[in-house]
Amino acid sequence: MNGYRVAIVGATGMVGQEFIKILEQRSFPIESIEMLASYRSAGKKLFFSHQEHEVKETTPESFKGIDIALFSAGADISKYFSPIAARSGAVVVDNSSAFRMDPKVPLVVPEINPEDIKKHNGIIANPNCSTIQMVTALYPLHKVNPIKRIIVSTYQAVSGTGSAAVVELNTQAKQVLNGQATVPHVYPHQIAFNALPEIDVFLDNAYTREEWKMMEETRKIMHADDIAISATCVRVPVFVGHSEAVTVEFSSSMSPDEARRILAQAPGVKLLDDPAISLYPQPWSLAGTDDVFVGRIRRDVSHSNGLVMWIVADNLRKGAALNTIQIAEEMIKRGWLNNGGVK
Repeated sequence: MNGYRVAIVGATGMVGQEFIKILEQRSFPIESIEMLASYRSAGKKLFFSHQEHEVKETTPESFKGIDIALFSAGADISKYFSPIAARSGAVVVDNSSAFRMDPKVPLVVPEINPEDIKKHNGIIANPNCSTIQMVTALYPLHKVNPIKRIIVSTYQAVSGTGSAAVVELNTQAKQVLNGQATVPHVYPHQIAFNALPEIDVFLDNAYTREEWKMMEETRKIMHADDIAISATCVRVPVFVGHSEAVTVEFSSSMSPDEARRILAQAPGVKLLDDPAISLYPQPWSLAGTDDVFVGRIRRDVSHSNGLVMWIVADNLRKGAALNTIQIAEEMIKRGWLNNGGVK
């Protein structure tokens, strides 16, 4: 086979559009491609490799003859259609939260736990965007000096919510600058020139579901159930790019220079760390890039075994579409496409 029959579910969404771009940019081996979405988007035209493709409504019949299905259409759609796609013979790589904590479904960041892909039974989960960038930066350090505790505060872009949130930020910013009142629709409060410590719903323990995702997913990906983690997730008026302030307690002392040496050689990680010239990762300048960027690495003055760092990545690429496609690439490279129990 020269290529694979690929379906994109949620092709008209922000992550779906990134799927299309990245598949082209990485010359993913494709024999044919199906653009799928809801009935509202059916009939729209999308381009892939200079050819026009009509968007079709996602139905149970959509997956016949498909080898790989890339999903980014929300948890409810994934819960319904992913098992159907798997029974039809496709391997699903799902970007929603639907299967992430299912013990039978691998949750994968290819730089960290590619071997887990082999355990798939037709469905593989892509982690939460904020989780992906944090574990990509921390796991190389954890392998050298096991992590005992993580405290993370995130500063997450509105594109993580979707295109309606991008429009809302743009509209509200213009309204505020023109002295007009704003009316929030996507978020519970105005997002322009503001910060909202509320991403997803609040749980009974007063954490949000987004915060809980980070904590549980990190342990599953890193195979480290004993790491203590606490997260605070904040939505900020940035279009693309999630940022994180991370404090890490290791089993023993690690110097900032040692951490820099390790991260300089880590796959998928780039250092931007020179405070003398104000060099550190910024979401504005890193939108459209594929790596996880780390800077401001310094000792935690409150703990002898601690380090503090600043981590930034494009949430639509490494945080979503790119990681999903990397999973598919790794599966093909290792010959695990047909390893699942459904085929």
